[in-house]
Amino acid sequence: MSVDSVFRTRSLGVAAEGLPDQYADGKAAKVWELYIGDTQSRTQEYKSWVLSLLKQQGVRRVLDVACGTGVDSIMLVEEGFDMVSVDASDKMLKYALKARWDRRKEPAFDQWVIEEANWLTLADDIQKPGNGFDAVICLGNSFAHLPDFKGDQSDHKLALQNIASMVRPGGILIIDHRNYDYILETGRAPQGKNIYYKSDLTQDISTSVLWVNSKPHMITLDYTIQVPQAATKNLPEVSKFRLSYYPHRLESFKGLLTEAFNGKLEHNVYGDFNTYIPGQTKAPYLRGYTPRRESICLSP
Repeated sequence: MSVDSVFRTRSLGVAAEGLPDQYADGKAAKVWELYIGDTQSRTQEYKSWVLSLLKQQGVRRVLDVACGTGVDSIMLVEEGFDMVSVDASDKMLKYALKARWDRRKEPAFDQWVIEEANWLTLADDIQKPGNGFDAVICLGNSFAHLPDFKGDQSDHKLALQNIASMVRPGGILIIDHRNYDYILETGRAPQGKNIYYKSDLTQDISTSVLWVNSKPHMITLDYTIQVPQAATKNLPEVSKFRLSYYPHRLESFKGLLTEAFNGKLEHNVYGDFNTYIPGQTKAPYLRGYTPRRESICLSP
């Protein structure tokens, strides 16, 4: 019996075949683009964190495996990185493709590579340059979109192995997700500002937790967003959509990453862009992980 047979996990009209695209009806993708705003709407704290991690590692080539509408990739193209950006949602990708087209006369944007790709078949969907990318990013709570319908996290393991395989020796993966430990313990997200975007849209987000066999199986967030000048955007004044996430816990996710890199990694954990200290008083909104693949030196 599938989860969807007892609990609707996504907005109506969104298919559940293959890797579920929760933005497939187009409505969530369009509202999400309005919600996050333009590329300048990233908070400075977030932007500084990402850029500092990449520059510390001397990164040049970056693979964004969850580019969505392209907001992170655009930021990095503007900063001079060589970008390859992929996503499983063609509805989200069309905004990234439009941004590239609109700025095609700029050499950096003309060379920006955008493809549709699936984490479960990543090696078949994109071409890996040499021994891999200097950095791979999977940001915006994106990885948690991948469900665990089999109940054994085999899809999570396969996806992370495929993502890790794209990181060159000595390269870095930057991946994040919401603080699901806190949500599971309290039934709500940590309070505070949106640390990703400086959005001025009024929104209400309801949180639900689905338990299966006494284990947390899925968290759904029901978004209600007030859309200004809705008629000109062909949207209702109040837009509602549902997104679902797998509630990764800190320790178990660290274990998944360690397995994906075959134990050959250096691992740092962040809470809201600062080094995470277990037991710290303030619960972080976001957890970020930066496993760095160990360099492998072979003697002649």
